[in-house]
Amino acid sequence: MTEIRIPEPVASFVEVVNRHDPDAFLDAFTETGYVDDWGRTFAGREAIRGWSDVEFIGARGTMTPQRVDVDGDTVTVIADWRSSHANGLSSFAFVTDGDKIVSMTIREG
Repeated sequence: MTEIRIPEPVASFVEVVNRHDPDAFLDAFTETGYVDDWGRTFAGREAIRGWSDVEFIGARGTMTPQRVDVDGDTVTVIADWRSSHANGLSSFAFVTDGDKIVSMTIREG
């Protein structure tokens, strides 16, 4: 089996999600960062936290990466998502800027 290599800062982000650390999760984003969850956009720290408290970190979600694609500053992780809110194969597309995440877009994997 081939090892899946996820570039930083996305690799650290996946670890933060899987250990359910809400503060480190928020700290991974830039000041203007946002989440697009199937067309619902949550911009800024407070909006992201409100969404995550219910549907992501607060739902005890875990990501098990299956495949990774890199195109410039965009890293797409296809992962098996398991949580108390939703489950299934999902696509997580991250736009990065240095050691931060500008955006995370979630769609069907």
